[in-house]
Amino acid sequence: MLNKLPMLAGAMFILFSCNSPESNTAATAETTTDTLSVKSDTGFVSLFDGTTTAGWHSYGKSTVDSVWHVVDGAIVSDTSKLKNVPSTIGRDLVTNDEYDNFHLKMQWKIAPKGNSGIIFFVHEDTTKYKAVYLTGLEMQVLDNDGHKDGKIPKHRAGDLYDLIACSTETVKPLGEWNDVEIISNNGKLDLVLNGTTVVTTTLWDDNWKKMVAGSKFKDMPDFGTYKKGHIALQEHGDMVSYRNIQIKKL
Repeated sequence: MLNKLPMLAGAMFILFSCNSPESNTAATAETTTDTLSVKSDTGFVSLFDGTTTAGWHSYGKSTVDSVWHVVDGAIVSDTSKLKNVPSTIGRDLVTNDEYDNFHLKMQWKIAPKGNSGIIFFVHEDTTKYKAVYLTGLEMQVLDNDGHKDGKIPKHRAGDLYDLIACSTETVKPLGEWNDVEIISNNGKLDLVLNGTTVVTTTLWDDNWKKMVAGSKFKDMPDFGTYKKGHIALQEHGDMVSYRNIQIKKL
């Protein structure tokens, strides 16, 4: 019996150590660190609830055009239901709110031969501008291999449309989701595609004006001049899906 006492005492010591305040403190600290890492990306708010188009409307309208649907947690433009019906002023989807300095994140997936775009700094005044592209800048969304625009420099996926080509192409294979970030802060613009910054430029300075003057937007006097505006998802006659849309004001 006495020979078993050291073994019993050792077992009690191990049990006490495992439940000591120091051990609990370490576990709590580890849990706290994990929780903080999850919450470290603060400030982002959702622009899409995954089930409705609340917070959005079609350009120049108070409602959402019937071409847009919510399918499996994504906003989808499905023009197959509108065959032979030309695009109109009210097809592009725009946010109800306007933004100046912001960090936008979302995912997109394009159908074969598809074309779309994420357009920002859109000034919504249909008495002066019949379309979002007359004022807003566009990050191109495209099937590079299937759409004719894929053969045009500065028109490929991830490009600042007709202005700056991607420094490197990181678009995923057709049918996969692409991760996008658009960061505009006090005139500095970064476009990020699948974790890589593919475009960096400065807005509204002399070099910017020169670049616009050498583009297809040269005859659009107010293009790229607004420093605050709506964000738009372009309806270009092809099926495209957007999801996980979030924004943070800077």
